[in-house]
Amino acid sequence: ASQLWLSDGAVADWPHFARWHYRSHALGFVHRVVVLWHGREAIGIAVFASPAASLALRTRYFRLHRPRSREHLAALNRQLWVLARVVLHPTYRGAGIAAAFVRRACETCPVPWIETLAAMGQVNPFFERAGFVRVGVIRKSGRSGGAYGGRLSAISAAKSRYSEPVYYVFDNRRGAAV
Repeated sequence: ASQLWLSDGAVADWPHFARWHYRSHALGFVHRVVVLWHGREAIGIAVFASPAASLALRTRYFRLHRPRSREHLAALNRQLWVLARVVLHPTYRGAGIAAAFVRRACETCPVPWIETLAAMGQVNPFFERAGFVRVGVIRKSGRSGGAYGGRLSAISAAKSRYSEPVYYVFDNRRGAAV
């Protein structure tokens, strides 16, 4: 553990880790990349991006009124990021370091709230071990795009057709430099 450390990364670091991620390799609007190192070897990545404009479970959790209003969207972009991708090199999986990595990466972000969606959330409590609160499951409504609002590539849509991801929120008000 003493040989593990974090650094700021860049979008250019993502392709090295993308091969081990199950979803699309494309990234949205990225705010921050955090890289986990073991000595001189990059072994993990956390990518933080802009959240979707609207999400029913977010609206309920934060008790938002008019969630698509200009004021709400401006506040959303200032106060909340989405943990869009987390990858740990396969050699290091199962060693008990991933949850601590995600927690520390979130704590170093300058926003008070971080959300994420996890397709495996129903069977693996990984994000709960990292300090996230499980808010609920996004059920498919039968509309195009399901939980992801219809903005998926054909490949990602095919991979996600049976997915009902769990929505999580991380309270970072102590760590955020607001």
